[in-house]
Amino acid sequence: MIGISLPLTGDFSEPGKGVQRGYEAWAKVVNDKGGLLGRQVELKILDDQSSADRVVADYEQLIGRDNVDLVFGPFSTRLVVPSARVAEEYGMLYVEPAGAAPEVFEQGFKNLFYAAPAVANDHYNYLAEYILALPADQRPQTAAYAAMDDPFAQGTAYGLKEKLEAGGVRTVVDEVYPPNTTDFNSIAAKIASSRADIVVGGTQYQDAVNLIVALQQLNYQPKLAAFSTAPTNPEFSKAIGAKTEGILAPTGYTTKATYPSNTEFVQAYTAQFGTPPGEDEANAYTTGQVVAAAVEAVGCAEQGDCQQKLVDWLRGNTVDTVVGPLSWDAQGRPQGAHMIQQYVDGQIQIVLPGETKEADIIYPKPSW
Repeated sequence: MIGISLPLTGDFSEPGKGVQRGYEAWAKVVNDKGGLLGRQVELKILDDQSSADRVVADYEQLIGRDNVDLVFGPFSTRLVVPSARVAEEYGMLYVEPAGAAPEVFEQGFKNLFYAAPAVANDHYNYLAEYILALPADQRPQTAAYAAMDDPFAQGTAYGLKEKLEAGGVRTVVDEVYPPNTTDFNSIAAKIASSRADIVVGGTQYQDAVNLIVALQQLNYQPKLAAFSTAPTNPEFSKAIGAKTEGILAPTGYTTKATYPSNTEFVQAYTAQFGTPPGEDEANAYTTGQVVAAAVEAVGCAEQGDCQQKLVDWLRGNTVDTVVGPLSWDAQGRPQGAHMIQQYVDGQIQIVLPGETKEADIIYPKPSW
């Protein structure tokens, strides 16, 4: 049995449900092939309601009282850090799909692995390189940043901010807002009045939608607009009035990747849920792949001494996944980089880096 707590209600419920679908898709594929070590996989999923206190109680219950064999992580750095402490106390392997902020890897966890290509501060590396390589007369001079008060969201935006400032792009707006913010009129007004050349959102989903709609209403037209997480959601285009052309987002996943397990994943997921998977679903599926690789290699999957064997195996090995080959440093950071996606002719396409691009990047951004 695998114990999981997810934000199925509350601030992170939208991506939380995506992670749940990814976990369920992985379990079905594994069980259809005979399970792990000859046993069928059973997922026990609790709703932490997007609460750090609740997620701690959930993992205490799953490990201490329900005696699950393995655990998978939740969604959001806010929930990963406290739940990882519980897993560490019990000596459990802790692979997680959505805790990419720097603070996750500064806690001294010895059993944590992030199941994605790159940590939050590195999500926009390819975009920073592109912007700073533009000719001087085309390069943006000013930037506006708006970020949710969330370590992952801020990590993505401020990772780019740090690199652009070092390259001479001046910050003219820097706003941080609470996770439950719904009214973005004042933040949008500051951005619009600054006439910033580019706007960067450190966002999840609904906050990005609300901010973009507010910016549209003010007819603010940036040369470049980038938002984390939200543009990869299937509902995004409809939510902002189908005005997506030119919007950028970092992504660690594409359904078009030719990794053998990804072809299988896309087919199986689409058959199970009726639509192709997104990045949240893929990172959850990857979490399952990483744990399964360790379990199959070590030959055990229960609490106790087995957990350290699983950790040790992952420390020294590379795992092939739907997001590509993954390996980790001593703090659990993946040693890769995110791709950059952009809406081009109404479809979200990989535009950076050059060797994986599906379309040429559009700059400056068309009006929305």
